Amino acid sequence: MSASVAFVFPGQGSQSLGMLAEIGAQQPLIGKTFAEASEALGYDLWALTQQGPETSLNQTDKTQPAILTASIALWRLWLEQGGRRPAYVAGHSLGEYSALVAADCLSLVDAVKLVERRGQLMQEAVPAGEGGMAAILGLDDADVLAACAEAAQGQVVSAVNFNAPGQVVIAGAAAAVERAIEACKARGAKRAMPLPVSVPSHCDLMRPAAERFADAVRAIAWQAPSIPLVQNVSAAVVADLETLQRDLLAQLYSPVRWVESMVALAGQGVTDVVECGPGKVLSGLNKRCVKGLNAYNLDTPEAFTGAREALA
Repeated sequence: MSASVAFVFPGQGSQSLGMLAEIGAQQPLIGKTFAEASEALGYDLWALTQQGPETSLNQTDKTQPAILTASIALWRLWLEQGGRRPAYVAGHSLGEYSALVAADCLSLVDAVKLVERRGQLMQEAVPAGEGGMAAILGLDDADVLAACAEAAQGQVVSAVNFNAPGQVVIAGAAAAVERAIEACKARGAKRAMPLPVSVPSHCDLMRPAAERFADAVRAIAWQAPSIPLVQNVSAAVVADLETLQRDLLAQLYSPVRWVESMVALAGQGVTDVVECGPGKVLSGLNKRCVKGLNAYNLDTPEAFTGAREALA
């Protein structure tokens, strides 16, 4: 285990049609991992990620198992090829479940069923069209918070993802999000744009989903993490299972404190952060969260080999 290395796992939005196609063609372990998840879910998850339809892949209850399985396929490949075990793991939103699998807290089979259920409950909590999310760029956190408070007018709208300095995502009732976009622009945001999502994640509208999700979380056989895990809700290392599960439920309606999580990892001596999953969204954010951080991703055969060699 290397004290300087952390693995981070991406959340929703990192999916794309054909993800991991190139590395999957070269490495049988990718296909085997997807087959294991497919059997648990009752449909061919690899076929969905490769052939679509894209509208189906982008449904929350399909997106979540797809990203988690892709992330764990790359994690398994990393270990199989003798890659260094990280000192810490963390995940962005949904990615926290991938991190929990990597840390041996729960099995892949349990995890894909759990996040499928999570996606279903999130979708049911807010009917399509009634909620929204938006990305706010180039505005201080305090200004985004003030804009949301001003725009709420009795409805829910709040800052939900603190992704990088000057990059915050807001979520809530569709009309309140629209008002908050205008309020952010008035405060000088460089960009304030709606996101193409079907669910307003991490805001108060998700509390009913969390309440219904509790039974599914408690029904699983959990193990204590074998790798220290930094959680979204606290931006701190959480080891005891009771707190871990409680924070996992609270995560549905609480902000993702990604900047603070990366600062916490750097404070523990982490200098190298590997994004383990499809895409490289987090790699760009991480370098902005902590200056001088080395960021790697495993999305393609070249990127995978480059990370292996750099961290050998």
